[in-house]
Amino acid sequence: MKNIKFSPPDITNKEIRGVIKTLKSGWITTGPKTKLFEKRIAAFCGNEMAVCLNSGTAGLELILRLLGIGFGDEVIVPAYTYSASASVINHVGANIVFVDNDKDSFFVDYKQLESKITAKTKAIILVDLAGVPADYSKVFEIINRNSEKFIAKNEIQKIFGRAVLISDSAHSFGAEYEGCKAGNLADFTSFSFHAVKNLTTAEGGAITWKNIEGIDNEALYNKFVMYSLHGQNKDAFQKSKLKSWEYDIDFPAYKYNMTDIMASIGLAQLDRYDDLLKKRRKLINIYNEYLKDCNIQILNHYRADMISSGHLYMIRLLDKGEKYRNEFINKMADLGVPVNVHYKPLPMMTAYKNLGFRIEDFPNSYNIYKNEITLPLHTLLRKKDIMYIIKSFKKVLEK
Repeated sequence: MKNIKFSPPDITNKEIRGVIKTLKSGWITTGPKTKLFEKRIAAFCGNEMAVCLNSGTAGLELILRLLGIGFGDEVIVPAYTYSASASVINHVGANIVFVDNDKDSFFVDYKQLESKITAKTKAIILVDLAGVPADYSKVFEIINRNSEKFIAKNEIQKIFGRAVLISDSAHSFGAEYEGCKAGNLADFTSFSFHAVKNLTTAEGGAITWKNIEGIDNEALYNKFVMYSLHGQNKDAFQKSKLKSWEYDIDFPAYKYNMTDIMASIGLAQLDRYDDLLKKRRKLINIYNEYLKDCNIQILNHYRADMISSGHLYMIRLLDKGEKYRNEFINKMADLGVPVNVHYKPLPMMTAYKNLGFRIEDFPNSYNIYKNEITLPLHTLLRKKDIMYIIKSFKKVLEK
């Protein structure tokens, strides 16, 4: 029996050498490596600037805080996602407005999304599930069509004059939609570089944004940096220079910065990233080819107008229920194949039930969840590994 890993980090000597060099440099927290990583992320995504942080969750929260979203405001988000997409709304004191999936779809019901927009709606968070970009063109149309409902509370909201579109791109670094890279699809984007992500810094994340008429990118960048460093007007690297000790705290903020150690891993990963994306696509194509005749629904990662980052291989066991799905996972584990579930809808979780949400109000999300499984997909898988997973999958399915 094999022992397949579900999602180990793909770390080579290149990453190790980069970290060692940084450790020996005498500077290990936010400094030159982090700033270089920011520039390279921005260039990769086609943006002018990026801000690196200690997580994608921190990125989502700081976007909401920069927009001045808080008590009395509403933010729309899918019910079918990980907690980070919604918990940040609660962190800033705003109200979470969940949207159900479309029928038999991994993505939101866009008609229902439009019906949820009110005068209190300040932002919509879309989720690029499994690395597949959401339909940003459609949502921008919806937002613009409902812009007359929007009531701005501050200057930056007045500049937008509509609900702000935020992308939770935790899964989709390197994805493309209608010829545009993730990071440049929504008004603001938050990436995750957690250990299980396609590109990792162990823990980490980054924010990117479109050019916004009436807002200076440099000023926006500095604001994000200050939010991530206690509201301090100098980072540690600037303060370390001779005669530069003095600084001010402009406002009480947070501690969300990335370190140069993390950035060193990311820089090495970025050098390898095109090849990593190609390998993921190759593995997805193998899965698709050998599983196409099974009674399953496979999440489509590639279309004429869309290229996924290939983060997760999600499928549904059609005509099956939650009990069967859970037994299926156990049988796969007995064969040495770890299988996961993405995701248990948030209204099923205690924290969100305590906020008053009920899964009965999100039937399509539940119907996706009840028979969804995620097979291993990572760049350390060899051809014989993936063929063993496929063989095991078919064996369990036939039984």
